[in-house]
Amino acid sequence: MAIDFDDVLDPDDPEVTSCMNTTPLIDVLLVLLVMLIITIPIQLHSVNMELPAGLPPPMTTEPPVVKIEVTAQNQLLWNGEPIENRALLYQRLQGAAQMSDQPEIHIQAHRSAKYDTVAAVLTASQQMGLQKIGLVGLDEYARQ
Repeated sequence: MAIDFDDVLDPDDPEVTSCMNTTPLIDVLLVLLVMLIITIPIQLHSVNMELPAGLPPPMTTEPPVVKIEVTAQNQLLWNGEPIENRALLYQRLQGAAQMSDQPEIHIQAHRSAKYDTVAAVLTASQQMGLQKIGLVGLDEYARQ
């Protein structure tokens, strides 16, 4: 009697696989993950901060402001008062630098002023030891 292997291996039969079915394992892991998230105490979500205690610091006085303007003709104005030469500018900047509470230096240049003049004022302010120097934009460009 001969065995016909075509009868044993029917192509319509599902194939047997040797791989493990991981779907139930993934389902169990997802359930465990949800349970873990639910059981985490709410206390662990808080952030510990040390807030300052006592009275707030005293209000500081605003430093004086010196406004240096560079006009379209490259003339310098110290709080609206014309400065005739650079020596007078250096003298005033040095006096401001020696004050116990140094003033803020606000430099405002006209749009057609030379860059060299503005750069000279910035350089002189820095060389005299002033710490609070700033450039102020033109009012015509200010946003309302």
